[in-house]
Amino acid sequence: MCTVEKIIDETPTVRTLIFSDQILSKVLPGQFAMVWVPGVNEIPMSVMITQENGKAAFTVRKRGESSTGMYNLSVGDYIGVRGPYGNCFDIKDGKILLVGGGTGLVPLLRLITFCNTSHDITLLIGSKTKEEVFFEDLANKILEKNKHQVIVVTEDGTYGKKGFVTDVLEELFEENSLERMMKCGIGICGSCCINEDLVCRDGTVFDGDHLMQNEEFGHYQRAKSGILEEI
Repeated sequence: MCTVEKIIDETPTVRTLIFSDQILSKVLPGQFAMVWVPGVNEIPMSVMITQENGKAAFTVRKRGESSTGMYNLSVGDYIGVRGPYGNCFDIKDGKILLVGGGTGLVPLLRLITFCNTSHDITLLIGSKTKEEVFFEDLANKILEKNKHQVIVVTEDGTYGKKGFVTDVLEELFEENSLERMMKCGIGICGSCCINEDLVCRDGTVFDGDHLMQNEEFGHYQRAKSGILEEI
């Protein structure tokens, strides 16, 4: 069990919970952990970076029952953690294009910390509105020694560029990190399957060409019951 030591309010619906864990503080970018919220449920979470040695964090958005239960935790409360699980990004030389939004930025920020100063990095941050933009300042701070751009895109145009991140993409990036409903985290229950791939076992990082051949990718998602639903 880990104790929540500090909570940072990122937005009115997003919080970062910081705790001590030597193993999770050193996870590879793209790996995740299974987090048990006592009395609620267990959910998969990417591990957020922190500025302190031996500390790890989870950034959670208040949405469903499990994420809301985690969001409502207070300093001093306990969580159960197991992991890390999953594979990691393969960092290429040269220019790197990263695209994400909301809590999906968590593995990308960790990825940035594994890059070297020779990388030319562009980070596209997507959000519905200005009030939901976060981690922009942190990303710029991490990248201050790199040639870089942090571009924010909001759907309503209240901050940064107006539209969707896909509107400013000129080409697909080579690797993608997927989020999927997970229960076991070790490839047994099958709740995170996307066709024949299991996100927890085979991912969370997948080659872009591989995903483009997957009939479910971009078209279907799975409900908590495991039922396939059209997006």
